Amino acid sequence: MISQTAEYALRAMVFLAMRDSAATGHEIAETTKVPSGYLSKIMHQLVKGKLVNSQRGIGGGFVLSRKPIDISILDVINSVDPIDQIKSCPLGIQSHGFSLCPLHKRLSEATAHVEAAFAASNLSELVVESKNPLCASIPLTPNM
Repeated sequence: MISQTAEYALRAMVFLAMRDSAATGHEIAETTKVPSGYLSKIMHQLVKGKLVNSQRGIGGGFVLSRKPIDISILDVINSVDPIDQIKSCPLGIQSHGFSLCPLHKRLSEATAHVEAAFAASNLSELVVESKNPLCASIPLTPNM
């Protein structure tokens, strides 16, 4: 459904949303189980996408640039690995032009529904749900 890069970015963003202070790349990588070299590239993309701010020096690290409620899952995904919409025939059939065949039209509609669902969900929701003891995800805070 989404790429490994998008999955890792979402883990990092949820971790940051759960914190009251900046987190180092090492802290994020260790807690979210994302390889540190890979995480570094992802964090750079999130900074470039204006979802995360980077602070140097003592007490520095990464922080969200906006409140978790104001960052959608789609924002995160689009910053690191946008979902491709089908705009023309993926098979290159000239007679289709910009009209999609029934199969590709349905795939395009499904993609639009996925994007809408991701746009309607934000980091705050993920934080609340991840604190639920029934959530089987990786614990993102030491006291869970």
